[in-house]
Amino acid sequence: MQATAQAREIFDLLHDDLSAIEREFRADSVSAVPAITEIGEYLRAGGGKRIRPALLLLAARLFGYAGSAAIRLGAVVEIIHTATLVHDDIIDEAEVRRGRPSANTQWGNSKCVLAGDWLYMQAFKIAVQERNFRILDLLIELTQQMVEGELIQMETLGRRVTMEQYFDLIHRKTAFLFSVCMRLGAILGGATDEQEQRLGEFGRTVGMAFQIIDDVLDLTASEEILGKPVASDLREGKLTMAAIHALDRCTPAEAQQIEAVLRDRSFHRVSHRAIAEILERYGAIEAAYDEAVRYANQARTAICVFPDSEIKRALLWMPDFVVARTS
Repeated sequence: MQATAQAREIFDLLHDDLSAIEREFRADSVSAVPAITEIGEYLRAGGGKRIRPALLLLAARLFGYAGSAAIRLGAVVEIIHTATLVHDDIIDEAEVRRGRPSANTQWGNSKCVLAGDWLYMQAFKIAVQERNFRILDLLIELTQQMVEGELIQMETLGRRVTMEQYFDLIHRKTAFLFSVCMRLGAILGGATDEQEQRLGEFGRTVGMAFQIIDDVLDLTASEEILGKPVASDLREGKLTMAAIHALDRCTPAEAQQIEAVLRDRSFHRVSHRAIAEILERYGAIEAAYDEAVRYANQARTAICVFPDSEIKRALLWMPDFVVARTS
């Protein structure tokens, strides 16, 4: 409850700027082609926690920056994030996203691939207006990392992966974007190289914790809370930390059960309950949660050198919110 209350304070603190980012996002999603505008608005209205633009805003404010570029770049990172979700849903053949039909079930894969591409290009078009090569370099590297992560994941679907491979994957697909958000804010605020690196490390470790918890919730939360079917990752052939932890410790017979779900992409031969019991037997959920807490602690350490301020306290609360969230 405390983490939830603290998160509310953070988002109240950023309320006006986040509202401005939402308006920017809406305006930037308008195209002369009606289908793109419709898909863009559908995706924007689907919401999300807007954690990524919030991190960018906090990083910029840490150095006293209050200019309009933070609003534009906040919209940029959210547009890029949204474009990746569109492509992810197509690749995963997902039918539900945040409790609503996924865009590809509404408009079809072909239109959604192109709408996602258009959103990517729109994000870069906005970013170019800043006339800052460091910002563009970061966004290009971000896009490359995320595409590489998606390809790596596709190549390992239905197969066992090591914990090291899992951490590399979630760094590319999730944590690097969190890191870039912090670094973009730092660049706007005129941070030194060391300050930018510290904030980037804060974003990376918060992002790692975020994804580990996201993967835990996929296994433990209800469908109503998740807004999608429970254990979607296993159904899609993806191994996440809890399952990898169990596979590294379980009997060959138990490993065969987990691997059967991965291969089948379903729970037809092995029940969800049977998998949950294996995970419980080896403390897999607790191990994943503990790892998320470890990353959250690393995040707080990364920014301990900054002077005390309202913004620093808001940043220090963010890891708690990420670990304690239930959806």
